[in-house]
Amino acid sequence: MHVMIFGAGYSGKAIATALKIDAATVSGTTRSTDKFPSLAAAGMAPFIFDGSQLNDALIAAMADVTHLVQSVAPGKEGDPLLACLGDDLKKLLPNLKWLAYLSTVGVYGDHQGAWVDETTTCRPVSARSVERVAAEAAWTEAAEKADVPLAILRLSGIYGPGRNTFINFEKGTARRLVKKDQVFNRIRVEDIGAAAAFLARLNQRGIFNVTDDEPCPPQDVVSFAAGVMGVEPPAEQDFDTADLTPMARSFYGENKRVSNGKMRNLGFDFAYPEYRQSLRQLWESGLWRG
Repeated sequence: MHVMIFGAGYSGKAIATALKIDAATVSGTTRSTDKFPSLAAAGMAPFIFDGSQLNDALIAAMADVTHLVQSVAPGKEGDPLLACLGDDLKKLLPNLKWLAYLSTVGVYGDHQGAWVDETTTCRPVSARSVERVAAEAAWTEAAEKADVPLAILRLSGIYGPGRNTFINFEKGTARRLVKKDQVFNRIRVEDIGAAAAFLARLNQRGIFNVTDDEPCPPQDVVSFAAGVMGVEPPAEQDFDTADLTPMARSFYGENKRVSNGKMRNLGFDFAYPEYRQSLRQLWESGLWRG
């Protein structure tokens, strides 16, 4: 097995860690050679992908790739990797046996707090989620044409070592924003890696929500983290009057509870199914700093 992860960032590194016990080779791309050491530390052979063209070294490495993970975000012009690969995945990936596309639960849009699953119609709100829906469709078409199983992983809010509420407290950026009836799902980054490896081993195709068990108000997570740290939580702030960037405010325009039942029915066990257990583990182990 040769795994190549396009856009080997936070989630990509977790996937590399989960799959390296199965893979003879794990490769990963980044936009800068400055990040080569961090990819190498995660067990990956590093390559450059600037989002616009495939260099000779990358093309040569792709010749024996069997498992591809695409984590590079799309843009207004579509998916950058598909634009480079053209309409025939097997032309540059002749040995491809399975591929995964990392998407987001944002594709579901706003459901006013109702539960959604993989059968729910997508009605994205933000421009970035609209682009994700288009990218999912493009990858589905390309995979079907190449006769390669495609797993689309729809991820909720990602956190874990180095990216969590404790870090926000340390930076002085922790906030308890309150919007009536608002809930979010989240997912620990190690569970993303484990889920991708699980689906790859089973050669699964289809759409999968990779998310925790417990959608909840975001201010509850901040309050719980403060209790674990033994500090006072920040004062609650009303969402409507809070000073937020347009990007931060846009996240609150989508309210839904995302089910992970499909993954569980396949037999996948989430190591961090709810935020309380996960945050305690991060704090007590010292892993919260990354």
